[in-house]
Amino acid sequence: MTGFARREGGDAKLTWIWEAKSVNGKGLDVRCRLPSGMEALESKVRAAVPRFCARGSVTVSLTLDRGERSMRLQVNRDMLEQLVRLTRELQQEIEAEPPRLDGLLAVRGVLETVEELDDPAALADREARMAEDLDQLMEQLAETRREEGARLKAMALAHLGRVSELTIQAAATAEAQPETLKGRLRRQLDELLEAETGVSEERLAQELALLITKSDIREELDRLTAHEAAARELLEEDSAIGRRLDFLCQEFNREANTLCSKAQDVGLTRIGLALKNAVEQLREQIQNIE
Repeated sequence: MTGFARREGGDAKLTWIWEAKSVNGKGLDVRCRLPSGMEALESKVRAAVPRFCARGSVTVSLTLDRGERSMRLQVNRDMLEQLVRLTRELQQEIEAEPPRLDGLLAVRGVLETVEELDDPAALADREARMAEDLDQLMEQLAETRREEGARLKAMALAHLGRVSELTIQAAATAEAQPETLKGRLRRQLDELLEAETGVSEERLAQELALLITKSDIREELDRLTAHEAAARELLEEDSAIGRRLDFLCQEFNREANTLCSKAQDVGLTRIGLALKNAVEQLREQIQNIE
């Protein structure tokens, strides 16, 4: 199922943006796009996504904006010590005033501007807030997926209605009526008995009964009705049903194929082909359902 969510957060020194998007997939595939230094959050992402999504390809990304971070001056003590040592050595060779501190600090490289680092407690608090925003992000993503699921449910029910309509039409055909089957058996048996086939009446009756049984579509119609009821029940469940619906579509298609193979007239063949088309349309929508 498709969906998109965005969540912004931040503190005094850093702002962040979480984004999550999902597309259709047979299983659950989680992908993380995290900036350098935030690799520790990947485990939280991979733990959070399955709590809200059971199917699909889900990509979670994090963007950071450090803005104007607090900066502080830092003395390069190694360089300062070298300067002091050199001036003392030169004072023994050259008469000169001892260097002043402000002069030493003015030497390029002695004073450095560095980014102020956060203390461990602040970092832990920031990570906790990021994780909280991640949960909020996934809840938003799940909500968008639920909204799409409601639309997909309506379309799936419409396709199931078409399957039900065609099943009723097939049941109303002459080939689905027991008396019609019996009449056909009698006619075919009479025609064969009138001809000199050299086969006993009992054997002919057995063979014709077998042929008529193979053309009886009532069992397929009963299974189509049962599959339709099962699919409607699944659509009312508040859980991951995509894989089970996908299996039911395979069963729908199997019964539709059998119906077409048993059809003895054009009318039933047309119904069978229309049924196969309705099942395929249903399957296309079910591929998007979690």
